[in-house]
Amino acid sequence: GLRKVACIGAWHPSKVCWAVPRAGQFGYLHRTEVIKKVYRVGAKGDAKSASPPFDLTDKAITPMGGFQHYGLVNEDILMLKGCVMGPRKSVITLRKSLIVHTKRSA
Repeated sequence: GLRKVACIGAWHPSKVCWAVPRAGQFGYLHRTEVIKKVYRVGAKGDAKSASPPFDLTDKAITPMGGFQHYGLVNEDILMLKGCVMGPRKSVITLRKSLIVHTKRSA
């Protein structure tokens, strides 16, 4: 087909690198992450979404003035460890990990 990346890498090493935009689950705007640790799940409109269990004050997840270059959080939240690839406010697809976890830190 015509809708492909023209150059998929150097002559040597003679293999396609994992970071090259390709069709499927490792496509240009669709990245598959291996390990993502979930820190917190919050519901829409929850005033205690950022409060730890031992703190008595109500804290919402949105800081004063909103997040920089994002704004106010008005929907359900999912706090992950590390980074998530892609532009802000984009749809993220989460799925079960393909590898067996052997460390507690992962």
